[in-house]
Amino acid sequence: MIEAINKAWNWKGINATEVVRVNDFGNVIFKTDKNEYWRICPEEISCEKIAESESMFNRLLVKSEFIQDWEMTRLVEIAKSQLGGLTKNEKYCLKVPAIIGGEYTKSNIGKVSFIELISFSGSLGYKIKDLKDGQKIKVNIKNLGIEKHS
Repeated sequence: MIEAINKAWNWKGINATEVVRVNDFGNVIFKTDKNEYWRICPEEISCEKIAESESMFNRLLVKSEFIQDWEMTRLVEIAKSQLGGLTKNEKYCLKVPAIIGGEYTKSNIGKVSFIELISFSGSLGYKIKDLKDGQKIKVNIKNLGIEKHS
């Protein structure tokens, strides 16, 4: 998994060294070679630093807002009831990520290979990183081509 994270998200300037936590929607908390803690949220197509150190990370783990956001309990319940449990190498996902208009609804939830989810989110993240809020795009799913529209 470390290799997949580094390949998909290296454009962020990170070097993942350890996976710390993973949830059922493929969110990953990982540690970098700088001992920082980062989180990948595939449904939001994001990879952000969440803590500068282990002590800061431990303080984050007791915040109820972070715990609720991380556990995604209601969404996991919906996914399990609709799609069944997960196999070893798969995760639930939003078929259309929230950042490009997908909704957190049961009709937009699917299952996917964990590695594919990380790869797709990193690739899409790179392609949309310079877009302005509200800028219209056209997504070509076949080859993940993205065209900017004014």
